[in-house]
Amino acid sequence: MTSQSLPALLQQSSIDDHDEALQSANAALSKSKSDLRATHVKAVALLKLDRYDDCLRVFEEAGDALKKRAALEYAYALYKCGKLEEATEVVAQLSGSGHRGAQHLEAQATYRAENFRRTAELYESLANDASLEASDLRINSWAADAQLQWQGWASQVRHSRPTRDDLEAFETVYNAACLGIARGEFGQAEVLLKRAKELCRTSEDLTPEDRAAELLPIAVQQLYVLIQQGKSQEAEAILEEISVDSISELSTKKIAQTNVTLVRDSAANPFLLYKGLDAAPEAPENDRLFSFQDTISTENAHAADLLVQKYDGIIRSTAKALSQAPWPSADARTNLLSVYNAAAHARGEPSPKALKAILPALDNRPKDLGLALTAVQLFVRAGNTTSAITTLERTLQHLEAADDKSVRFNPGLLGILVSLYKLEGRKTQIRAELAKAATYWRSTPSNNQAPPTSLLRAAATSLLHSTDSTDLTTARDIFQTLHQQNPHDPAALAGFIAAQAPLDYTQVPTAKVDSLPEVSTLIADVDLATLESAGIAPPASASAAAAAALAGARKRQASAAASAPKRVRKDRLPKDYDPAKTADPERWLPLRERSSYRPKGRKGKQRAAERTQGGVVSDDKPAASNSGGGVVNAPSGGGSKKKGGKKGKR
Repeated sequence: MTSQSLPALLQQSSIDDHDEALQSANAALSKSKSDLRATHVKAVALLKLDRYDDCLRVFEEAGDALKKRAALEYAYALYKCGKLEEATEVVAQLSGSGHRGAQHLEAQATYRAENFRRTAELYESLANDASLEASDLRINSWAADAQLQWQGWASQVRHSRPTRDDLEAFETVYNAACLGIARGEFGQAEVLLKRAKELCRTSEDLTPEDRAAELLPIAVQQLYVLIQQGKSQEAEAILEEISVDSISELSTKKIAQTNVTLVRDSAANPFLLYKGLDAAPEAPENDRLFSFQDTISTENAHAADLLVQKYDGIIRSTAKALSQAPWPSADARTNLLSVYNAAAHARGEPSPKALKAILPALDNRPKDLGLALTAVQLFVRAGNTTSAITTLERTLQHLEAADDKSVRFNPGLLGILVSLYKLEGRKTQIRAELAKAATYWRSTPSNNQAPPTSLLRAAATSLLHSTDSTDLTTARDIFQTLHQQNPHDPAALAGFIAAQAPLDYTQVPTAKVDSLPEVSTLIADVDLATLESAGIAPPASASAAAAAALAGARKRQASAAASAPKRVRKDRLPKDYDPAKTADPERWLPLRERSSYRPKGRKGKQRAAERTQGGVVSDDKPAASNSGGGVVNAPSGGGSKKKGGKKGKR
């Protein structure tokens, strides 16, 4: 068969008969291996048959000519084989030229590569010119927003609450529930998952097999939500709907196995828990877990290892992984490995003993943030905030000396340091640390991204309390930048005016001041009576006056109580007690020290004379003591010895 007869044969074959198309292409290639058109047909047929590795092999053997002719198919084969970066690079050239199919593929590739901001941008661009695919775009954009929330890019999330149209398809409702889970709104997510399950069961577009396949991930997600809410009985009921062996996707199967293990009674036994988590299958490269899922899975595995006391194994595995990771790093996964490495070194000992094992390791790895933060937490738990601050400051000094500024001024790390400073009231250190961080982020933004707004706002607010004109100038510039980024932010505008006014009030635009909301509108909905009845503390001056008045009242009560006669219980009085007689003031002294004491006999009079100060001392006797229990001179050394005595037994 020649290549010229191939199109006629393909027109006569069924669209779904991809095996026949593959056979025809192979027959043509057996006569002419350089037939580019037949090779193209073979690659498409292999894609239709889900033989992605074989398809990619065809592209590699055919060379650049086929890759250029069928760039979209080549990128799709790379994507399905898990080579996401190469797929994105190939398809980005087609996507930039406005190829709609290429944009869809780039969105899928960037989604799996966890470049969710680019994914959201692509879906937003596609939604501006959508007709029949509007529903699919809505579903995928919700999924991208859920991942953005998980990655900490909450400001980039475009959806807040599902609309009426979103609630019509179970896929959109499911992705909206995933976004709620990422936000920690488990109650709302539970409601949405129930609706997604109901819509899936009543869908007429699904076959019974497809319906069962779609219900499984919904049930797995629902199980996780119930676990997080502590609803154990409802979680056990969901277990009946989950058949782990029926899940085809290995990533979903691993998550399902983990959640099922945590719900069952095996979680109470650490060895059964370890066995259940270890039975979860490992996902392949083309179906791998997302980074936040993989981090949680790693955390579960190491926690189970600690419970069964596999300390040496944890130390070896985490040390090997840390040696291959970039260091120092603010990555959560890398620092989590350091935490479990430290926990394994501690071997389950309490804080004081654990610190003895962790601090030497920190001396060997002074820039290990996970290890440093573990030591800081142990110090704080022991109530030693000063040592916690010293440990963290030492780590930051090492980072600054090594010019690792991006990690040194990480917002989360600075937040911990500032919190520790607040516990000890170190306002000057807080202001200085935030000022240095603001200077760094404004001058050298990381990865061409905007500086962290929350950190800049905190730094500028702290600098407002300084009397130094340099600090006020820095605060003014920061607030001005924030106001330019978001002109509708009243806090940024108020901060700019507050910083500029002490420097030069004439430079404050009157229109800016007038645009600020009035104080009366800010406190219009505040019920002062309710606040006072709820126990709101008065202002500092009023509280100080009240404290002084209370102290004076207490002093007056104390003086009045001192002048009043003290009442004594009758059972504590002696039997011959007479209230009319005055008690002897020397009744608490020993008998021989009272003024009324008179010794009897010759020996008693002699001892009394020896204890009298200023009395006559006999020459034939050394003074043994002085009266009143004075100090007696004792011989220096261990004890007295007789000189000239004979040794041995007498």
